[in-house]
Amino acid sequence: MTKPSLPELLHAAVTAVGGMERPGQAAMAAAVADAVDDQSHLLVQAGTGTGKSLGYLVPALAHGERVVVATATLALQRQLVERDLPRTVDALHPLLRRRPQFAMLKGRSNYLCLHRLHEGVPQDEEEGLFDQFEAAAPSSKLGQDLLRMRDWADETETGDRDDLTPGVSDRAWAQISVSSRECLGASKCAYGAECFAEQARERAKLADVVVTNHALLAIDAIEGAPVLPQHEVLIVDEAHELVSRVTGVATGELTPGQVNRAVRRAAKLVNEKAADALQTASEGFERVMELALPGRLEEVPEDLGYALTALRDAARTVISAIGATRDKSVQDEDAVRKQALAAVESVHAVAERITQGSEYDVVWYERHDRFGASLRVAPLSVSGLLREKLFTERSVVLTSATLKLGGDFNGVGASLGLAPEGTAGEDVPQWKGLDVGSPFDYPKQGILYVARHLATPGREGSRTDMLDELSELVEAAGGRTLGLFSSMRAAKAAAEELRGRLEKPILLQGEETLGELIKNFAADPETCLFGTLSLWQGVDVPGPSCQLVIMDRIPFPRPDDPLMSARQKAVEEGGGNGFMAVAATHAALLMAQGAGRLVRATGDKGVVAVLDPRLANARYGSYLRASLPDFWYTTDRNQVRRSLAAIDAAAKADGR
Repeated sequence: MTKPSLPELLHAAVTAVGGMERPGQAAMAAAVADAVDDQSHLLVQAGTGTGKSLGYLVPALAHGERVVVATATLALQRQLVERDLPRTVDALHPLLRRRPQFAMLKGRSNYLCLHRLHEGVPQDEEEGLFDQFEAAAPSSKLGQDLLRMRDWADETETGDRDDLTPGVSDRAWAQISVSSRECLGASKCAYGAECFAEQARERAKLADVVVTNHALLAIDAIEGAPVLPQHEVLIVDEAHELVSRVTGVATGELTPGQVNRAVRRAAKLVNEKAADALQTASEGFERVMELALPGRLEEVPEDLGYALTALRDAARTVISAIGATRDKSVQDEDAVRKQALAAVESVHAVAERITQGSEYDVVWYERHDRFGASLRVAPLSVSGLLREKLFTERSVVLTSATLKLGGDFNGVGASLGLAPEGTAGEDVPQWKGLDVGSPFDYPKQGILYVARHLATPGREGSRTDMLDELSELVEAAGGRTLGLFSSMRAAKAAAEELRGRLEKPILLQGEETLGELIKNFAADPETCLFGTLSLWQGVDVPGPSCQLVIMDRIPFPRPDDPLMSARQKAVEEGGGNGFMAVAATHAALLMAQGAGRLVRATGDKGVVAVLDPRLANARYGSYLRASLPDFWYTTDRNQVRRSLAAIDAAAKADGR
């Protein structure tokens, strides 16, 4: 029997999921197949509605080698594992004459730990363990969650936190989960044979397709201890998020509270001298942190340097000394020791990293109203790490609806450690960029309106003219508005102002869970939803409930953001344009994601309104506009009001 062609396979898969075949999807599938066959790399921009999941799954499954698919969001992981993969495998099975296996794999702390569930949590102040179920009042929210999780533990087949509905708080989940550092290891644990995390890893070893998240991919790359099984093909979906997720995993943090917990956990397990030295170092660090002012530390101040050196040395002594407990009455000694070791090792690692002072790291203080001061360290860039760890031993396909900024892929490519497209060289990963377009007719379905007449937004102060404009646009649209704001303060101010001016329901992020807000927004066309960063890419509301997307200003990073400003400065010192490479690229990605909220289906119509005249007037405005969907562009305020009123009238005529 002849091998089935890629178009045949794609047709079978699209039919199975009840979709429509699209030219962009076919072009994407062919390009992915070529990259996998050539062992080269591909950046592919596939607009909303292209069907990009099948565009990479079908050629990957046809290839037959193991594939890892890494996504940024939980929603896409679930869609892949619960919908796209089962149907695609069923459809391709008769044609491929084999049934590819698939599995989901996450970090260990995402799985319920049976040891912690049954044996309790090592306690900070006392020896031994306490039973978290006894300690939490059954009437409290925490107590109710713990009892529900105990019942769930008897039913669940996966132990995966995301299969627990409704979900629970981080605090509740922490009572029944462990980090990889705290885990006893399957061979030492009484529950090793039944361990959910170990079972997930075993399933992944046998699977042809392993679905994971960007964070686990980053841990696998950075920490050198392989978490993911060997794979020949890596597909990174939602790839515009990868750099920030990898940066997050590579960021270290020290707080006085964290250090105190480490001291308490280790105190009973080492000799008095070692425990006292760590206690003294902890107090010294806390004194320094009380005076910490937010901002970047170009050089580590002398007093902080002394405190960190003392902390590092004391932590190293404690790590060596945690061999045998002093008090044999400690129950479940291995678990207590493992948790203490994990806490002290974490302190030691960050203290040592900052005292070593790499030129490739950025160090800064942060101060939080509720949690106090923290000391943070992050890599100046992750591009070298990504180039070395991701692109050397496998074919990599990166895909998203927003990878092409300002007209090409080189900006995103550079952030991933790739030389400009077409650059030749022995150690230079070869890659191609492909934009397969979108099934939507953007110039006919959407308008990009820039409020050119408004004052340029300053750093502080109210923007009365912007609020007037916002109110008039929402009124013209009949509600139906998603407001994307550069800060929570701006979103709150706008919500308060419009609640006083308009008789439209205004929902505000933070007043309900995100899922509940989006559900209520979609249910009532007159409703508006205002919020900040997570709404820029987390809202999928096709139809008449979202016909106006408003951005209050261009979302440049804050000038006092230590990491972004350090990255900008580094580009400038290398002779490049730091503003365009860092700030404008950051803003372009967010704006492209935000504008992508408007048109989610072929019948959608509406306006993206940017209430920042710099998009029309500034030199970088054309770069940012070129990163957005190809909407019809205007700065005519009267024209846009007429258009919004017409769109509103048409939706009402349809009874929507």
